[in-house]
Amino acid sequence: MFKKYFIAILFIGFMMSCKNKTTLEHHSHSHTHSEIADNHLHEPQNYFSSYNLIDEEFGTKTIVTVQGNTRKMVTNALPNHKTGEFPTKGNPNTISEQSKTYIFPVNPKYTGKPKWAREPGVSINGVKFEPGTAEVVVCDTGENYRVEAFQNVIDLGLDFNNAHVQPTGAYHYHGSPTSLIKDLDKGEDLVHVGFAHDGFAMYYSKSGKYKSSYKLLDGKREGEDCFYENPHNKIDISVGGHHDGTYGSDFEYVANFGDLDECNGTTINGKYAYIITDEFPYVSRCLMGEYEEERKVRGKQEGQRQRRRPSVDELFQKMDLNKDNKLSKEEIRGPLKDNFSKRDKNKDGYLTEDELKN
Repeated sequence: MFKKYFIAILFIGFMMSCKNKTTLEHHSHSHTHSEIADNHLHEPQNYFSSYNLIDEEFGTKTIVTVQGNTRKMVTNALPNHKTGEFPTKGNPNTISEQSKTYIFPVNPKYTGKPKWAREPGVSINGVKFEPGTAEVVVCDTGENYRVEAFQNVIDLGLDFNNAHVQPTGAYHYHGSPTSLIKDLDKGEDLVHVGFAHDGFAMYYSKSGKYKSSYKLLDGKREGEDCFYENPHNKIDISVGGHHDGTYGSDFEYVANFGDLDECNGTTINGKYAYIITDEFPYVSRCLMGEYEEERKVRGKQEGQRQRRRPSVDELFQKMDLNKDNKLSKEEIRGPLKDNFSKRDKNKDGYLTEDELKN
């Protein structure tokens, strides 16, 4: 009897010892240095402080240093995600490494006075935002229309990131950077994607809760004998019809029409910020904070081609259909019709080339 009792006590003690040992081993394992380090690597990156974004797969190298009131970004401007195939139809350029240094204020100063910005900001990975294009439709009647990136008239070769490549090899976003947004998504509605040049943060709202305050104009466009030309070809284009968003001038800003201001910005939790939207202007075309835009050398810069309006001599020759060296009101096209009587100094019902010039 005693022997059985003794064996039972030994068995219970052994089991309790095993249980305690298992608990201790599990406790010890949960606090190993390797696991703490691994957990640290998977914590969300704070892109408001200094950071290094190095991606060997895509060649990205972006170093950001925050010191005092200065955020300095040194980058080769290569995206850290997949892109479309370039060159491609509509975009004959190849992505290449750049050498860019950007300086942003850490404590931006809001002015409330919109200032136009060709390049409003830069993404977390060093790829710039440039919503406008260099493409212009020119009409013989004097009208010029700046083509938007998102339209169905001219193929600009945008990829699935709403981006393409400039002749310099600079890859840049015209709208929401879809792959970057996916990589940065922490589950919250607002995704921090970059910084504007005035220092304010740039976000994308996954729910689209922030609406732009731009709307399409009423009425129709004017312009005849219009065309788009690039170094490779020339395309005749009809600009007639309702404002449908093909050109930037199709839109007008209406205060309080949506949630965002003229620069696609708003105040969130007491801080001003810019919102990238899926509707015009997509990315802000102006900035509300203090900043000075980098000056460019005049001429062909960042893929921009210099366009000129036709001269008075060229307009006269094109409109003088019967070649009698004078223009009847029926031959005049475009806005000149509205001023015909004022230009017709001798009131003979025709315009000479001199009257057209004056």
